[in-house]
Amino acid sequence: MNKSYWALIGSISLLVACSPEPEVQSVADEVEIRWTGYGIPHIKADSWHGLGYGFAYAVATDTVCVLAREMVTVRGEQAKYFGNNERNINNDAFHKALLNPAKVDEYLDYGSESNKLMDAGYVEGYNHYIESHRGALPASCNNEPWVKPIDTRDLARLTIGVGIRYGLGRVTSEIATAQPGLSLASLNPLDLFVDTATIGSNAVAFGSELTESGRGILLGNPHYPWHGPSRFHMAHLTLPGEIDVMGVGLITTPRIAIGFTPQVAWTHTVSTALRFTMFRLELVEGNPMAYRLGDAVKNIEAIEVEVETDSGTVLRTVYMSHLGPVVVSESTPWSDRYVYVMRDVNYENYRSGDQYKDIQKAQNVSELRQALADHQGAAFVNTIAADRFGGALYADMSAIPNVSAELIERCDTGLDSLGRGRVITLNGSDPDCDWQIDPTAAAPGLMPPSRQPSLITQNYVTNSNDSYWLSNPETRLEGYSPIIGNEQTTRSLRTRAGLNFVEQVLDSGETITQSTMQNLLFNHRHYGAELFVDDIIAVCQVRQAQETTEACRILSEWDRRQDVDSVGAHIFNEFWAAARSIREHFAVPFDVNDPVHTPRGLTVTRQETQDTIVASLVAAVSRLQEANIPLDASWGEVQFAMRNGEKIGIPGGNGGAGMFSVIGARLVDENQGYSPIISGNSYIQAITWSEDGTPEARAILTYSQSPEPDSAHYADMTRLYSKSEWVTLPFTDEQIANELVRSETLQIN
Repeated sequence: MNKSYWALIGSISLLVACSPEPEVQSVADEVEIRWTGYGIPHIKADSWHGLGYGFAYAVATDTVCVLAREMVTVRGEQAKYFGNNERNINNDAFHKALLNPAKVDEYLDYGSESNKLMDAGYVEGYNHYIESHRGALPASCNNEPWVKPIDTRDLARLTIGVGIRYGLGRVTSEIATAQPGLSLASLNPLDLFVDTATIGSNAVAFGSELTESGRGILLGNPHYPWHGPSRFHMAHLTLPGEIDVMGVGLITTPRIAIGFTPQVAWTHTVSTALRFTMFRLELVEGNPMAYRLGDAVKNIEAIEVEVETDSGTVLRTVYMSHLGPVVVSESTPWSDRYVYVMRDVNYENYRSGDQYKDIQKAQNVSELRQALADHQGAAFVNTIAADRFGGALYADMSAIPNVSAELIERCDTGLDSLGRGRVITLNGSDPDCDWQIDPTAAAPGLMPPSRQPSLITQNYVTNSNDSYWLSNPETRLEGYSPIIGNEQTTRSLRTRAGLNFVEQVLDSGETITQSTMQNLLFNHRHYGAELFVDDIIAVCQVRQAQETTEACRILSEWDRRQDVDSVGAHIFNEFWAAARSIREHFAVPFDVNDPVHTPRGLTVTRQETQDTIVASLVAAVSRLQEANIPLDASWGEVQFAMRNGEKIGIPGGNGGAGMFSVIGARLVDENQGYSPIISGNSYIQAITWSEDGTPEARAILTYSQSPEPDSAHYADMTRLYSKSEWVTLPFTDEQIANELVRSETLQIN
């Protein structure tokens, strides 16, 4: 990075450091919410308390039913309101036991005063919304008894619950039903696999060496569920003198988690780093409730909880060790000799609120990285960012257990595979095998930031849910603990798609603009098809099977995109689903010296390869015929979202097959297509800045602001996404005034 960049950053940081702290009232009297097109709220307040109040009110305006439903979950009240089936009872027992009063007290005792004020305001703003709209809520929850006021303890439960969703939250039943000596025949295998096709993301940040303006440009493209509490919601928060940030949070996260300010823009991608480890505890002979810890003996604590159902009370017991809850499954039995427990780093993570405040106050990517290092509050994500001075950042400086390669080698129990997940199981009875404590980490047991991968550059960085290794292929990040991810191994087709598309732009000699970034995603190119369709057609010409003649012709004419008007995409989709063994037929194997372009090609002259291709094509044709889908249908006719009887074609496709523009949906016969959409492209932002520092933001929320069919914002942005269009986001007061749809002033008592 050149000296002029660092000189500029240093002078700006000095000016900020020398500026007096603004005086902010502790409690606001009113909050202004201005809505612009597509239901986007711009909330302005004079205090942190007021900002939280207005934010909650705005989120509830579009998503109150989903948010209220999630409050039921973290309170442990699903069986009370939604039926006393085993799944609900297990979920309730899990949440009541783990989100217990002592745990909630720990959360409430942590954090800055501003963070606590914003949380308190959020609670009051949510309660004001539901009380002031009684009888006029969306049809899905209007007048339901489970839509009720919350307090700060509920919000604490929600925040912790969201953080552990992909750790402890993956094994709720295995925790809630654990007991000594269960018959292995009665247990299910442990599945800790988290599918990054369902919760994944792409991100690319370009720096001043490559951009036309010399300012940074960021493309953020999270792949998240289209339904439920993990949907995003857009908002703009302004506390004069403190923060001015626009972007999204999950419905269930009371902060802007991805977005931009006048100085920086950032996004997240799901990281390969493990956020938990399993531990095997050696039991005391003859006592399944006591285990050894070095020379000492510790008891397993039995936590009894009452689960209220719609037909009475059920008692459950959850068992806790000093490391975490007991997890009993087919692969982790509670035997006479051992018991297995899970320690989740996010069960101990109360830092996200203050982390996002500091991210939003950062003046450049260097300060943003410092905010990550100071708090390590990111639950399970990488951070990719750009600033208006031309810096670009990749970092997985987050909540990761401090488990080194040496510790794994010394303490691993040999239980290599639990379900489909990459899991580390350590000897929990050896105190030296616990997560190591480093004073430079944000909390005990966290890996220190100095041993976590990050890169600041004026070139570019990217991530598509593979590890940190090829964040920039010219500056490879290597030598980190395997708990963070792997190195020198094959990258996914989606990762390679992004790297190849960027490489092609750079090789063309053009400088990068905001439009370049938009087109990078919305050309909907299918990298897997670009790699393999020519070989498939070559086999078609050699093996002229009558069943595949039409499919081969259509594939040969396909534009190799998954745009709404592309014809042939669904044939390749079903071919790929059938061709499970295609990786055994690569012509050029993986080469660690050329990881962006290998493996590639198919051994089309081999009989076995030809047989695989023909059989997979036959299976694809048969599957589409069973679903009554014409082979020459356009992709938008086949993949679609239904909105109040309106069929909206949805571009994008399977990331595992090589799509960079990702939409996840399975073929449903009765719907004659890939519908409903399960997950994929969600909040997409392409951000840069004007010369004076005003954000130039283009974005789209693919599924629109509200999940409620009776909302005016149930489908408006979905129609835009269908046409690969963007919303230019108003940010300044003048821009907001020019696009104002309505406004509301909230009086806070």
